[in-house]
Amino acid sequence: MAEPANGGSTLTAALFPTDGAAAADWLAARDPRLRLLAAGLFALTTLSLTQIWTTLTAGLIALALAAAAGLSPRMLGGRLLALEGFMLILLLTLPFTVPGEPLLTLGSLTASRDGVAQALLILLKANVVVITLLALAGSLEPVVFGHALARLGLPEKLVHLLLFTVRQIHLLHQEYQRMDQAMRVRAFRPRSDRHTWNSYGWLIGMLLVRSLARARRIMGAMRCRGFHGRLYLLDTPAWNRGDTWAAAALGLTVTTLTAADRLC
Repeated sequence: MAEPANGGSTLTAALFPTDGAAAADWLAARDPRLRLLAAGLFALTTLSLTQIWTTLTAGLIALALAAAAGLSPRMLGGRLLALEGFMLILLLTLPFTVPGEPLLTLGSLTASRDGVAQALLILLKANVVVITLLALAGSLEPVVFGHALARLGLPEKLVHLLLFTVRQIHLLHQEYQRMDQAMRVRAFRPRSDRHTWNSYGWLIGMLLVRSLARARRIMGAMRCRGFHGRLYLLDTPAWNRGDTWAAAALGLTVTTLTAADRLC
């Protein structure tokens, strides 16, 4: 992992970059450990909010982080699409299960204003949390992400499993593409019939068999290179002045949001 750049000579320059490129560079230069801790703390703070306007403020901060991470609106919208489909079910059902002042009546069902308010609040919180995680944690390289988790004290076995999984998913996808191409060369055309489902069943079975064989070859190669159940972290993370200013800004932000939510 590359060593982070210097944080800047003044608090203003460190916390408020003047353009998009500078903002992206500033966020990329932050220590990965700080980014993971910030993502978790900001997400927990957002979940504890009870007011719509403070949640909207948290949403604006999350969008600013997404812009600093270089996430385009199209990319962000695509990643939030699955979440919005699930939240739509919540918006359609929760107002009818929460008692309160009636807003809409459909036969024997009555939607309350309190239910609508709660549904909107949950929708906002879910989007803020996902955007924050995408901006701060999702924009990290998988290897950097795994090393940061290890530096934060997570169990080594979980970190190893994460790093191996990231690597093997790509290899399994390549294997699947080769097998699928081989089936199509032999004139296989997927249809909704018994032959198609049998063919896909054999495809999945062979994929599992080849995955096990590949895993054994990888383990043998690692043992030949002296692997004995532990991966050593070779990166040397460095905490600089910009990380200190960012941590202070994070503490001030979550404290202000929490206090404003409780007092208003």
